[in-house]
Amino acid sequence: MTPLDELCQVPFHEAEAPARARILSRLADTELFVALLAEPVADKADLRLFDLPEGRFALACDREDRLAGFVGGPVAHLALPGRVLAAALAKEGQGLLVNPGHASQLMLDPEVLAWLVRALEARPGMVSEAARCLHAPEHGAVALLAAPLAQRLGDMSGLVGRSALVLAEWADGRRGHALLLDGVDPAHQPAIAKALAELLAFLPALPGGVDIGFDAPNLPAGALVLEPPPPPAPPAPVLRDPKAPPRLR
Repeated sequence: MTPLDELCQVPFHEAEAPARARILSRLADTELFVALLAEPVADKADLRLFDLPEGRFALACDREDRLAGFVGGPVAHLALPGRVLAAALAKEGQGLLVNPGHASQLMLDPEVLAWLVRALEARPGMVSEAARCLHAPEHGAVALLAAPLAQRLGDMSGLVGRSALVLAEWADGRRGHALLLDGVDPAHQPAIAKALAELLAFLPALPGGVDIGFDAPNLPAGALVLEPPPPPAPPAPVLRDPKAPPRLR
């Protein structure tokens, strides 16, 4: 099972809109192996395109063996992020067939790819002032954001400390949710804010939006707190048999 498979417990084209959006978000961050007509020459690669009743589609898989298995043998291919492939195909008016025959099979026409590209252009709304008051997030916000945020922040292990989702009341009277992150190196803050903005762009909008801040003050009771996953345990030492002969160098 790949991360895309795990998100496709319900087939993509039968899933509700929020689930489809989460799948497309994961696709954008997935390394895809796209079939080529021949090995790349210098910086030029010709995609292998398939004429289907729905149009012309490139073929890509999230594992090399899946691509070879579908084609029936070794095939020239190129590895690149899903977002890059989607942008190139949308520009040419071509579709993308992903993981045919597997749980995460996707047939994405040029319109869907163009929507994906627009969503990836999202820019973060940043916390620009201290909130007048912080409250526990609304139940609907927790239901919508808890799982996607946990997954995306898990991808940022080692870059983000504690995170919290709260409902903020600003000095001008506006109310909206805020995602507050601790322990982020200032050099990484723009990239992390952009990645979270992309995630939010794939989800239904919340009233007042969700701003992103890099300071988690005293949190209200009921805040949705996401702790970073623990670092992986070091491998256990290999114990040598005391009865083994000495190692000669």
